[in-house]
Amino acid sequence: MTKPTRVLRDLLAKGSVIAPGAYDALTAMLVERTGFPAVYMTGAGVSAAWGLPDYGLLSMSEITLTLERITRSVQVPVIADADTGYGNELNVVRTVQEFEVRGCAALHIEDQMFPKKCGHLEQKEIAPLEDYLRKIAAAAYARKDPDFLLIARSDARAKLGFEEAVRRVNAALDAGADVGFVEAPETMEEIEAIPKLVNGPCMINIVRGGKTPLAPYQRLQELGYKIVITPGMALMTVITAYENALERLRDTGSIPVPLTEISIVQVLERVGIDAWDETRRKVSA
Repeated sequence: MTKPTRVLRDLLAKGSVIAPGAYDALTAMLVERTGFPAVYMTGAGVSAAWGLPDYGLLSMSEITLTLERITRSVQVPVIADADTGYGNELNVVRTVQEFEVRGCAALHIEDQMFPKKCGHLEQKEIAPLEDYLRKIAAAAYARKDPDFLLIARSDARAKLGFEEAVRRVNAALDAGADVGFVEAPETMEEIEAIPKLVNGPCMINIVRGGKTPLAPYQRLQELGYKIVITPGMALMTVITAYENALERLRDTGSIPVPLTEISIVQVLERVGIDAWDETRRKVSA
């Protein structure tokens, strides 16, 4: 079977990729089941699933627990959020090793100070560029699979300005990154400018209610973005749908009808009950 890293590289060579966000194995399996070519493991979503805000409160080991569950549950490539690399350049080396051995196809490392914050929050602290570039160089050095994709993310837009964020991403590409990721552009004009100004393939993060305007995937493709991620979609959908259902149960005493009618068997089909039944038939025979 072709390695996920090679699959992702081939997808990007042919066009662009939209990778909806997932924060656990179930949401990742739903992304794959719906026909998307890749999954994005969202750090904010994983943190929320652990009952914590996206403030860099989870360790690398805790993040990779979820990462491994996701990569074992899907066949499509997984792109993962690796925050700041969880320390200095030596920590980055270990982060790349641990993410790679768990079957991840790509990761991104950002230029915030640790502990970091969600890219669409205020008052982020930005690391000196020299420190960040050492991390990117360390990540490039650490990868064993040459197809493993290294994405350089800059959160400098809010604090240091748009031009500085672009400059940092370009410097990171020179230091060994494969894809540039200017986080949280604030206008459509900035979204349009990034693929022209960044000296390599670009990734963009679209979050409803975030700093970046909501641009449709087709338009982002036309502008030249190679990877589009939607990290907040799963979390927002689950929170609002389940809270609404809980409120109706509280107020009426009856289990409400879900957004789409679904049986318990259909729920279990989403997590592979048919494949497990087939396995049992084979081993029993």
